[in-house]
Amino acid sequence: MFPYLLMRLLLFAAFIVFIAANLSSASGPVTIRMNNDYLFRALLQQNNNALKGLICSLLHMSPQEVRSVSVTNPILLGTSIDDKTFFLDVHTLLNNSSIINLELQVINEHNWTERSLVYLCRAFDNLARGRDYHQVLSAVQIGLLDFTLFPEHPEFYATYRMLNEKNHMLYSDKLRLSVVDLNHIEMATDEDRRYHTDSWASFFKATTWEEIKMLAQKDEYIHDAANTIYQLSQDEMIRLQCEAREDYYLRQRSVEHYMQEQNATIQALQDTNKAQSAMIQELRDMVAVLQAQAGQQRSGS
Repeated sequence: MFPYLLMRLLLFAAFIVFIAANLSSASGPVTIRMNNDYLFRALLQQNNNALKGLICSLLHMSPQEVRSVSVTNPILLGTSIDDKTFFLDVHTLLNNSSIINLELQVINEHNWTERSLVYLCRAFDNLARGRDYHQVLSAVQIGLLDFTLFPEHPEFYATYRMLNEKNHMLYSDKLRLSVVDLNHIEMATDEDRRYHTDSWASFFKATTWEEIKMLAQKDEYIHDAANTIYQLSQDEMIRLQCEAREDYYLRQRSVEHYMQEQNATIQALQDTNKAQSAMIQELRDMVAVLQAQAGQQRSGS
């Protein structure tokens, strides 16, 4: 029995070394980018250390403060998903005291503010029957968006809480909603950089293995995540589901582009109609002036 177990351990160790070596030699474009929401979920479900590192970065907390963190809505990785029955947001329980909901949103469906509020309220409605209200777990909704939520007020990492409108006093520390704009990493604050939030964002946006390996050298949790990403990208079933999501993104973007074109055409027609209406009104005003002048001339004669 002992030689058999030893052989299994040696084979497993050899496999880990093999994977690490391949990651170190990986180069060129990344086949599946980390802004793929299926790969995002697979990573956080597969690698608890990466989940811990990401949450610490987003909450700006020390890893020593984390006693436990777990995904509470796991899915069977590699199986196909249906948008009507599956959601790729990741529900986590932190230190048995906080519910953290993470979601990577690639397509701007123009409903994130309302959608994120619904998610946050659902997470906060967690009080078990018979327990006191003060025992409700805190809820945090964090969206990593591959688009700018408020173009007129761009910000890399924004956090919203319930505050008094007059004196800005915090109503409760048990509700929090945060948004990471993956397209404005250059706007990261010193605090964001201190907790490597900008590095995680760059990791999600990386397009080459060289970028990923450079980021992995700066953060042990990103290094751990990079290894898992490499392993997941070798899994045929995982890759197929990621590719299916990419096809979904492409269709959604095509529909959005078509709608934008149609809206632009409608706007152009509306502008033309306004211009024509203005011209018609101007002609009517001119006719009215001419008629008035003609009437004056008749009455004078």
